[in-house]
Amino acid sequence: MSRLFVSAAHKSSGKTTVCIGLCAALAARGETVQPFKKGPDYIDPLWLGMAAGRPCYNLDAYLMNTDEIRAQAAQAMRGASIGIVEGNKGLYDGLDLEGANSNAAMAALLGTPVVLVIDARGMTRGIAPLILGYQAFDRNIRIAGVILNQLGGSRHEAKLRAVIEHYTGVPVLGAVQHDERMAIAERHLGLVPSNEAAAARGVIDEIAAHIAAQVDLDALRAVARQAAPLAAPATTPPAPGGAPVRIGIARDSAFGFYYPGDLDALRSAGAELVSFDALHAAHLPAVDGLFIGGGFPETHMDELAANTSLRRELHDAIEGGMPAYAECGGLMYLARSIEWDGRRAEMAGVIPADIVMHRRPVGRGYVHLRETGHSPWPRAASPVIRAHEFHYSSVENLAPDTEFAYEVERGYGIDGRHDGIVHKNLLASFAHLRDVAGNPWARRFVDFVRSCGHAA
Repeated sequence: MSRLFVSAAHKSSGKTTVCIGLCAALAARGETVQPFKKGPDYIDPLWLGMAAGRPCYNLDAYLMNTDEIRAQAAQAMRGASIGIVEGNKGLYDGLDLEGANSNAAMAALLGTPVVLVIDARGMTRGIAPLILGYQAFDRNIRIAGVILNQLGGSRHEAKLRAVIEHYTGVPVLGAVQHDERMAIAERHLGLVPSNEAAAARGVIDEIAAHIAAQVDLDALRAVARQAAPLAAPATTPPAPGGAPVRIGIARDSAFGFYYPGDLDALRSAGAELVSFDALHAAHLPAVDGLFIGGGFPETHMDELAANTSLRRELHDAIEGGMPAYAECGGLMYLARSIEWDGRRAEMAGVIPADIVMHRRPVGRGYVHLRETGHSPWPRAASPVIRAHEFHYSSVENLAPDTEFAYEVERGYGIDGRHDGIVHKNLLASFAHLRDVAGNPWARRFVDFVRSCGHAA
């Protein structure tokens, strides 16, 4: 299984843009590309998945054990000819002193050669000690090549190539010139998601053309073939626990934050996923339950507010007992209103509270949750659930007698102490869950939907 681990010396080096271009350029040359993203992220995987033409799977050492990571990588690689893992932050950055959660540790776990993307703006001879330091820091990590990024022109490139060749011996696999046409628009949570960008395919094709012209794709293929075989443990998918159920899932420009592995787990548990467009669909599909994931309802709040018929049907369905699960953006949509940048828009009104957007993150990072016993779902086996959050919004005017599914031991959640608003058969939280061995939430939710027997 040919694979590359694309990392960087530090964050904001342009590795996501490079990875998008590599996925699309290799796919255009006949490769079946399987993208991966290290860590918790929705936006980069949407772009990588569109570029490759295959869903991008997240590999997260904080939420998954090592066997799960290997198994996920091996399973996703079935039918692919090359895998590209995009790291997060810098190669050796991590959550602890030993770097157990670092990109380097993930590359070593997967036996995957590392390609280092270096933002070379303003650099000449100083690039040599940078590369040498990264080589020497951990001898178990093989830096198989570098891609120079944001170059200032052909003279700059020539100088850097000469320095790297003379001092390091590390192959230069590509040299990408600074070009505004390769930029992807950003806002408060990072890149604008590809499910929102109307011209996303054109942006990807533009990036791919630049990468194909400035990166040695044949050399990259040769490096990828040096990856160690994936020794994934044998796993048996769990059998569905009963009759199939239909779960409506909001998938549109406002809501697109779903992990492909979690969607696979929902299907394995016996759910048929029925997509609906919260912006334009006048009616809910005939379903037994609802899943509204994260996204950017604040940037679409006028369109969401204008779709009064769907908002009314959502409200009535959940008030009538339909089981529903909402994460972050989904929670915001089910509240009474969203206020952002001096404007306010009415939402579904299921949750008796209002959402206010802020200029800085309210909650960001991994969270630890302990169940209170108020969750409508079957109780989790693990006493502490690990998840993650990233929101600029707060919940205001929430009733004092609100029941919560979780106590927050790490993170912020709703109020710094609680998360998981429980209303009828709705569970709505800022926490994003991952269906992993420590928290197989998909089966718990599907079993709950099945137990309700709520066919619409």
